[in-house]
Amino acid sequence: MLGGGGNGGGGVDGEPGVIDEAQSVGAMDDYAAGTTFRATEPVEFSLMYRDHPNYPVQASWLAFEQLAAEQNVSFSRTDVSLADWDQRKALLIGAGDASELIPVTYPGQEVQFVSGGALLPVSDYLEHMPNYTQKVADWGLEEEIESQLRQADGKYYLLPGLREIPDVQYSVAIREDLFEAAGVTQDPADWDEFAEQLAQVDAANPDLSYVWSDRWTDTTPLGATLNFMSPSFGTSGGWGYDNRWYDEGSGEFVLTGTTDAYRDMLTYLAGLVSDGLLDPEITQSDDQAIAKFVSGQTAAIGGNTQEITAYRTQIAESGQDVPIRLITIPGGPYGDYLAGSQLSSGLMISSSAAQQPHFKAMLQFVDWLYYSDEGIEFAQWGVEGETYTKDADGTRTLLPTIGWNALNPDAPERLNADYGFSNGVFLLANGSTTDLLQSVMSEEIREWTDEVLAGKETLPVAPTPQLEELELEQTSLLDTQIGDAVQAATAAFITGQRSLDTWDAYVTEIEGLGATQLIETYNTALERQEG
Repeated sequence: MLGGGGNGGGGVDGEPGVIDEAQSVGAMDDYAAGTTFRATEPVEFSLMYRDHPNYPVQASWLAFEQLAAEQNVSFSRTDVSLADWDQRKALLIGAGDASELIPVTYPGQEVQFVSGGALLPVSDYLEHMPNYTQKVADWGLEEEIESQLRQADGKYYLLPGLREIPDVQYSVAIREDLFEAAGVTQDPADWDEFAEQLAQVDAANPDLSYVWSDRWTDTTPLGATLNFMSPSFGTSGGWGYDNRWYDEGSGEFVLTGTTDAYRDMLTYLAGLVSDGLLDPEITQSDDQAIAKFVSGQTAAIGGNTQEITAYRTQIAESGQDVPIRLITIPGGPYGDYLAGSQLSSGLMISSSAAQQPHFKAMLQFVDWLYYSDEGIEFAQWGVEGETYTKDADGTRTLLPTIGWNALNPDAPERLNADYGFSNGVFLLANGSTTDLLQSVMSEEIREWTDEVLAGKETLPVAPTPQLEELELEQTSLLDTQIGDAVQAATAAFITGQRSLDTWDAYVTEIEGLGATQLIETYNTALERQEG
């Protein structure tokens, strides 16, 4: 069941989902899934805009011009820099000054704002969002939405980005010249085999500083690597670390950072460091790690489906002709798993929007832009004939003067920076459909993605405890201080600054920070919601 229940959060008459005529200015009477949205009169929505330094916002973008001309929609923007986004967003919402539309919000980030009444319970209004409900049903995402988004009041407050297939972007990038010099030509089946390969590469290339020196590690230790490595160890880590881990066997939550699985993952990486294969500088900047990889001081680095292009460019600019590739993500002792979520960055709507004359039109517009096939194609590719062409078989091709990532990398203009498309503010989950996701991939990345998805299972979706307001207050500080302590210990264990022989003492330290109380609160909430 997707629709919300309970009291409050509805139209001005207080009934959930009901929108009166006074709030239907500009709305279409015949709006349905597959219908092109065009407001019946010009409407302006307030938008909290996440301004990315790679494509600073420009009022002259074709994206804005087209929405005004074809959808009758314009925006009053509050621009917030990427560096300040989460903090500024929280301040504006807390002060009651939030815009109507608040994008670039990941599942779970909305919870802190629910009790204050600042957010619209969007689940009350799904009857006005036919494209969203159709994709949720067609892709079988009801269970995940229920478990990840539903709050203790029975409603949810975030419209998530939806993905037809799981998100796979990150793995280890390798210099094939240095691996082939060691006779290593095949991707490893699992992490143990990868360790053996690293040792072979180290032996065959004595001038290497380290075989593997990682990036995405200056704010969270090995943030990307632990994130894509952890599912195969049966845990979470890095950017995806959560103090809660749902134990399928017991049906209860346990503290992730003190489990045997988490210790096993750290033991593996600590072994690479002690063997001289992994660079212990795990707080270095991305630029430092990339410079080592490009210069040939190292043979492996964290990579993803976009950065592989940037690495090639930098290697070519340095005068080298070196083949590099992403390896298929190795399996591990827990199995061949990916983190399971098909939900991604989404958007919140301010509760004050429900009182606006254009409220119904706003819901229809959001549904069209973020969830209709036509809207997401527009947000990803732009305008046919002006930014891309489309063949009879549906193949899209950027105009030769426009580039994006691996597509036309040498073109003078960028699809995002110069036109406003392929922009996370307007495009959730990188396009959502398999067709759109793969349409902006090179053939190499399409094949890599297919290979990863074909060879792996996704972890079961874990339930999310629906915390009441007092429980939220109790767990917020505990969760942060325990998470910070786990991350600090993670770095110390991996680098050898702290011996894994002291694991029991570490567990006692985490318990002393309130781990038992935290997990008991989560399990109490879980027991309550399961009846």
